[in-house]
Amino acid sequence: MLKKVEYQGLMYAIIIQSNYRADGIEFFTPPEFSQQLALMSRPRGHIIQPHFHRKIERQVFLTQEVLLVKKGRVRVNFYNSQKEILGSETLEKGDVILLSEGGHGFEVLEDCEMLEVKQGPYLGDQDKVRFDPKS
Repeated sequence: MLKKVEYQGLMYAIIIQSNYRADGIEFFTPPEFSQQLALMSRPRGHIIQPHFHRKIERQVFLTQEVLLVKKGRVRVNFYNSQKEILGSETLEKGDVILLSEGGHGFEVLEDCEMLEVKQGPYLGDQDKVRFDPKS
């Protein structure tokens, strides 16, 4: 299953559950996102031609991150710019999420391992604004 979390015309997240299937290659993100997310399904023997990626200078104004749940379960809470909760989704082993807008927080429901991918260089506390959610 594929789920998009949207609020007031903004894409907060894209969730790809572990059982989602696609034929060929399917991109889930719009071209202007600074993080691109796709699923490739290719048959045995398919060749992806060797290639390089060109060095192209890009400007990134918002860090977007991708998380892969390797083990366990985790609840992701989504927040708007007023720090109000919009809702939550539970991720399980094999699920992938792209966090693209707004705030987010996590509650680990079962011991978990997650793989995270985001733009760098990482600037530590300069990269984040931590907040207490409004009730």
